[in-house]
Amino acid sequence: MEQHAIGVGTVTDRLSSYRQRGSIALTGTVERDSYTTDEMMTVAASRELRDGVVCFVGIGLPSEAANLARATHAPDCFLVYESGTLGAKPDVLPLSIGDGVLAEHADSVVSVLEVFNYWLQAGRVDVGFLGAAQIDRFGNINTTVIGPYDDPKVRLPGAGGAPEIAASAKEVIVMLRHSPRAFVEELSFVTSVGYRHGGDSRKELGYSGNGPSVIITDLGVLRPDPETKEFTLTALHPGRTVDEASEATGWDLKVSDGVETTGAPTDEELRVLRELRERTERARGGQRA
Repeated sequence: MEQHAIGVGTVTDRLSSYRQRGSIALTGTVERDSYTTDEMMTVAASRELRDGVVCFVGIGLPSEAANLARATHAPDCFLVYESGTLGAKPDVLPLSIGDGVLAEHADSVVSVLEVFNYWLQAGRVDVGFLGAAQIDRFGNINTTVIGPYDDPKVRLPGAGGAPEIAASAKEVIVMLRHSPRAFVEELSFVTSVGYRHGGDSRKELGYSGNGPSVIITDLGVLRPDPETKEFTLTALHPGRTVDEASEATGWDLKVSDGVETTGAPTDEELRVLRELRERTERARGGQRA
């Protein structure tokens, strides 16, 4: 499987070049009333993936966005799931990393040890695609507990492979819905490290990965400041405002000069996404992945 180890240059450079070249032609865009905020978030996240990258995918929203990318502009995006499926091509969204649909059409199924040792920790994963329950200004993620660890208000699904993905993937994309409960001043628990305390503090840990490159929400897009590593609002989805994003953030949100507007979903992106969701619901008897 060595032919898929395509990490030439940084993913940041390639994704930046990708967006600048306008490789996704936003033709046939639709009005805001014709799509939901979740659909806008999923489409925006999918556009971050370039064709040909090796992507380690988390379950839930990241899986939906990655499979939308593979079904539209990035057919050769090589999807890796924690359970050992390489080149996964699910026709419906998986409920978990152990869902059989991941293995059904995968190029190969290997051990979890091989996924982490040979692929992730050896630098063969270009992009890690993660969700989060909480995130702070430096892109650190909590998926463990809400409240004190010994007596939490909510016990979350836990770490899974996210800490290793956050540490070793060349770049990390995070997507989650934007609210004060999710974008917090202080995490209840640090499950996966982003830029730690900001600045160069991540480097002190010796991680091989570069850290999170973007956070996609249902309101807009945040990217890290090159020096401080604090996440800054750089784009808003159509119809959204800076005030909305600020009010939905638990810290004093920094806003870049000249905030851009995200391109609305195209007819094709919405068609493919909705068909994927419909197939999944039919297969699950109405249960969403």
